[in-house]
Amino acid sequence: MEIYTLSYDLAIKIHQMSLKLPKYETYEEGSQIRKSSKGITSCIVEGYGRKKYKADFIKFLVYAHASCDETILDLNFINDTHELDKREIKNYLDAYNELGSKINSFIKYVENKWK
Repeated sequence: MEIYTLSYDLAIKIHQMSLKLPKYETYEEGSQIRKSSKGITSCIVEGYGRKKYKADFIKFLVYAHASCDETILDLNFINDTHELDKREIKNYLDAYNELGSKINSFIKYVENKWK
């Protein structure tokens, strides 16, 4: 699934970016954004594992979308409080907004067309 691939690739990039944060943020904001970004992929996988049960599948896709929104919030906090490359953060924000849109579209597909 495209949303799985996108979320996985972004989670790896976010993990690497979070290690550039100041040492005191490694276990604060760094840990939080690593968890939220990896949570997207985890929820997609768990939902897909329950795809036989449409309501469960949708529930975990909604959780994935919520984790995507949380990651966007974390990126905004990092952007506003740290001196990291602003273009890099903007690219991540754009990518997560696109991913959120794709997850939302996939939720609608599952709701309306999943067997």
